[in-house]
Amino acid sequence: MSLFWRIFALNAVGLIVAAALLLGPVTVSTPVLPGEALVVVAGLAALLAVNAVVLRVGLAPLGRLGRAMADADLLRPGARAVVAGPVETAELITTYNAMLDRLEAERAASAARALSAQERERHRIARELHDEVGQTLTAVLLQLKRVADHATDDLRGEVGQAQEATRAGLEEIRRIARRLRPGVLDELGLVSALRSLAAEFTTHGLTVRHDLRAGLPPLTEETELVLYRVAQEALTNTARHAGADRAELRLSPVSDGVELLVRDNGSGPGPATAEGAGIRGMRERALLIGATLTLTSGTDGGGTDVRLRIGTRAEAGSAPHPARGTGSGADRDPRAGVGEGAAPAHRSPTPGNHR
Repeated sequence: MSLFWRIFALNAVGLIVAAALLLGPVTVSTPVLPGEALVVVAGLAALLAVNAVVLRVGLAPLGRLGRAMADADLLRPGARAVVAGPVETAELITTYNAMLDRLEAERAASAARALSAQERERHRIARELHDEVGQTLTAVLLQLKRVADHATDDLRGEVGQAQEATRAGLEEIRRIARRLRPGVLDELGLVSALRSLAAEFTTHGLTVRHDLRAGLPPLTEETELVLYRVAQEALTNTARHAGADRAELRLSPVSDGVELLVRDNGSGPGPATAEGAGIRGMRERALLIGATLTLTSGTDGGGTDVRLRIGTRAEAGSAPHPARGTGSGADRDPRAGVGEGAAPAHRSPTPGNHR
């Protein structure tokens, strides 16, 4: 029965009972006797109680729908309001669930287009840095070499300093290009790329151990790119924000796919810290390949575990891959830094947006 007919029937019953009492043997004296007043009050209380129960039961699904709408997050898909209650309420909840389906599909498609555009732009910038700026600096180095060969002794030292500065700039350009487009992922594969990443982040203040197991199931290029970028960003945030001296990078096969775990022993995120753009970017990347991203406190109560689990049947679908290994990074919750082109902490990183 619909909510309208439930309320109408209840009101109709109350009015019919009242009319029957007025037309029946029941009378009210003037002044009203205590017994008569008690009967009237008891009848009114009973009608109000029944009315309250019917409204409570009928409107309860709307309350559940309101809580589901408040908790809805397109980056955590799959949660739907339970379809229950009267016909109108059930139709409303069904319409809301269908709207969530459309929104999640549209968000996934728009995120894929945006990330694809980012990938192409990163690839273009990396190529221009390598081909244009890199070659220009190389030509400058050669020119400075010729100048140094003909310079006097008092100028040779200054020319040498200019050579060192140019050489350092050239190396930095190459590092930036590698971070924008990790060629090692193209050339050597995911395991070697992650091993190289762990070595890159191992500095005098941070030791990164890696456990990269063999026997991984076949992975698409998009999946490998997401795994690499999540590992890169997690280690970047460990180096920048966690204050950790040890980190672990683990990639292993599991029963239904593969799992990436990045764990540190630094200061974990506070319970009241809100997620920022970085972690949302990571979740969007995970959604594009059907993966699950979770962030929890370390097993010993300190540090942070960043865990990315990918099923063997996960489809990359519309995940961007204009050039393999040219993904855009994303930070982690809630101390993530800038999501793209992440760099180790000792390389003058761009400011983070969390922690």
